[in-house]
Amino acid sequence: MNAIPSDLLYTKTHEWIRQEDDGSFTLGITEHAQQELGDIVLVDLSDAEAELKAQSEAATLESVKAVSEVYAPFDCQVLECNSALEDNPDAVNKDPYGTGWLLKIKPIDEPDLGALQNEAEYAALCGEG
Repeated sequence: MNAIPSDLLYTKTHEWIRQEDDGSFTLGITEHAQQELGDIVLVDLSDAEAELKAQSEAATLESVKAVSEVYAPFDCQVLECNSALEDNPDAVNKDPYGTGWLLKIKPIDEPDLGALQNEAEYAALCGEG
């Protein structure tokens, strides 16, 4: 069973978000998602300052098994990209909730956080609840 942090919110497409003290959010993929992908060999992130629509592609992850898109959880602007992943994409596999984060984003409008899942709801989605 995967460890699912209780302080994060989750999407049905296996992204996690964490609200930061300044009102921004950090976005990444879940441990479940990275295990499904296998060894990640390339991370292609949206550019800083890009504006993304909800459910649009925010990043692409390429693994030895497949290519997978990461989606924006709500309309947002990219504040920062985790540029360390360019040289170290396996950080997503090793520490998906820490050094393997993908983007720092800020909502364009008030985000609908109610559309996201808590730890228990996400565990049930993954068949772990």
